[in-house]
Amino acid sequence: MEKLRQKKLFVLDLDGTIYLSDKLIKGADDFIKTLRQRGKDFIFLTNNSSRSGKVYVEKLKGLGIDVDESQVMTSGKATILYLKRLKPDAKIFLLGTPSLEEEFLEAGFTLIKDRRDKPDYVVFGFDKTLTYEKMWMACDFILEGAGYVATHPDLNCPLEGGKFMIDTGSFLKAVEASIQRMPDVIIGKPNKFIIDIIKNEKKVEDEDLVMVGDRLYTDILGASNAGIDSILVFSGETTREAYEKSEIKATFAVDSVVLIDEILKNSKV
Repeated sequence: MEKLRQKKLFVLDLDGTIYLSDKLIKGADDFIKTLRQRGKDFIFLTNNSSRSGKVYVEKLKGLGIDVDESQVMTSGKATILYLKRLKPDAKIFLLGTPSLEEEFLEAGFTLIKDRRDKPDYVVFGFDKTLTYEKMWMACDFILEGAGYVATHPDLNCPLEGGKFMIDTGSFLKAVEASIQRMPDVIIGKPNKFIIDIIKNEKKVEDEDLVMVGDRLYTDILGASNAGIDSILVFSGETTREAYEKSEIKATFAVDSVVLIDEILKNSKV
């Protein structure tokens, strides 16, 4: 476990890793305290582009974890950072929530609303206001040459009681069926782009950071695709039985962040 003790940045999934729905996972607050005491940096990472970092800051504070927006990376924020490097003043046709629209406007982008305008990029995020007209416009803009970017690939968004709601990835499939095109870039896990953006923002190398999460096909696969180490926790979606059968493997696998906490507390680093 010495390799783990040397890490400088811990990239932390939220639901299933730090909390379950609206309940803090036992010992997660102590784990965050230990990271701070040991001088370890950390950032919370979520594929959810429907909510801004402010919402997650308030939720975490309500659960007893005091953080600021710089310590939260959503796929929406990561998409903004990605596009800012490409074209800071880009015109965007955005399919997303009012919260995501606000983030794009604050970042200095111009949001296109009319068919007569020509966007530089079509950006597909989680959008509860999605309409036939918006889907049609998106397809037309892409076919006319606009860049095509998606915030994340999740097909469904899990809800309490084993239910779910349709998510961005399912709408990307509809666009693909129509125009035979998937996005040029999908930012969120398990794609490497969101990890690369964090590395760039934090100025760290691959060996300096580790991804901690409960999902094999997003958190752990995302870490693998980005070339970084990972820790699978069994406090959320993935069971030990499912992990044993899976071809996706983490660098470490533990019951919960409590064990990571214990390892770091016993460290001399």
